[in-house]
Amino acid sequence: MRWKSIPVRIQLALWYVLLLALTLGSTAGYLYFRLERKLMVKADTTLQIASAQSLSYLDQKPVLAFEQTSEQQQTASRLSQLGLAVRLITPQGQVIDGFGRYQDVPVWVPTSSGYTTVATEGIDWRLISQPVIRGERTIGWLQIAQSLEPLEDIAQELPTELLLNLPLILIVTVLGGLFLSNRALSPIREITRTAQAITATDLNQRIYYQGASDEIGQLAITFDQMLDRLQAAFDREQRFTADAAHELRTPLTVIKGRLEVTRSRIRSQEEYDQTLQKLEQEVDRLIRLTNGLLLLAKIDQGQLPFTLQSVNLSDLLEVIVEQIRPLADIKEITFITDLVPELWVKGDPDHLTSLFLNLLDNAMKYTPKAGVVRLCSSIQNHVIQIGVSNTGSEIPAEHLPHLFERFYRVESARSQSGAGLGLAIAQQMIRLHRGTIEASSKSGTTIFTVKLPVTSFSSFS
Repeated sequence: MRWKSIPVRIQLALWYVLLLALTLGSTAGYLYFRLERKLMVKADTTLQIASAQSLSYLDQKPVLAFEQTSEQQQTASRLSQLGLAVRLITPQGQVIDGFGRYQDVPVWVPTSSGYTTVATEGIDWRLISQPVIRGERTIGWLQIAQSLEPLEDIAQELPTELLLNLPLILIVTVLGGLFLSNRALSPIREITRTAQAITATDLNQRIYYQGASDEIGQLAITFDQMLDRLQAAFDREQRFTADAAHELRTPLTVIKGRLEVTRSRIRSQEEYDQTLQKLEQEVDRLIRLTNGLLLLAKIDQGQLPFTLQSVNLSDLLEVIVEQIRPLADIKEITFITDLVPELWVKGDPDHLTSLFLNLLDNAMKYTPKAGVVRLCSSIQNHVIQIGVSNTGSEIPAEHLPHLFERFYRVESARSQSGAGLGLAIAQQMIRLHRGTIEASSKSGTTIFTVKLPVTSFSSFS
């Protein structure tokens, strides 16, 4: 619990220091043993070279001695300067001759040629022994030794230096780790402050991150994007609530007003019937509005019953045309159809029927007397296109992107009946069928184009 209460930046710095300490410790240990091994190999190489040189200066007579030449004396002097001790001993261990500090080297009689380490008075010596053979008989041994004291000093100074410098390295590491963690976590602190400043009525706070595009940067950018989506959703909800309240209030106000007028005095039976008819129209309007709201709520919550099956869209549109044509005749609207046969889609027939009825009803509603409504279909690149167009007032371009928003209506259409939910419901139905819907208006003709992926009848199981 205490560890969890420590700030993340300090935890990161401590973990960083611990990892660095373990890394430095293991690296130092590895280097120490490697250095010790390298120094020993170097000493053995030196001894081997000196042994080869010294053997060449032995007296070739059947005696155990060095040649007394000037060249041999120069070599002996040079080896002595290098700290090497050279001696000749008998098989019994008696020292015959030598130069350098050979008297400080403990006497050791070998049984075979090679290296060994001998110690005396706290000083280790690395020793190489080579047999001196005359007439197939070993008459003695040539031994060359080197003190390991300088090498041991070097090997001992390394861990001492590391131990002395390690605290300073770790202190610098702690400071550097805190600096880096503070810099890396600064967007998170900014996210925290921004989140604390956000309220239900104020979603305008943003981080506006300008740093590197790393994981922390992506988190800050994603947080701002999330706030943008939340604000947009909150604004839509506020508009939706306000529009729904307005749309509900209008028929209720009409109903209340008519009831008050009717009750103000005794009226004839005909007047009562007219009032009831008006009230029934307003109730129907309320029912359509509440049904539309319930339908959108079910779609938003993913609770709308939706059964995919093979649907011959051409046949379905023919049935819808027969239902709409009487309305066109009543309004004296020319209704033109141009439908391609055998257009198969994968969808819910009830929802597809509702979708195209909605679009055609919307076209009939905004088409003036003697106008033209056209329904056509085609297929291009495995995509079915259904066009619903009508003549009438042209929709300004600035309104086109908002036509599918809930309760949105162009000002010129405010006088028309309806709550402004039809196109919003149509768009959601298209989305459920993995299609798209677009609106365009030009030269007095408004066109709604629905695109659905085509599916061959044989692909259904």
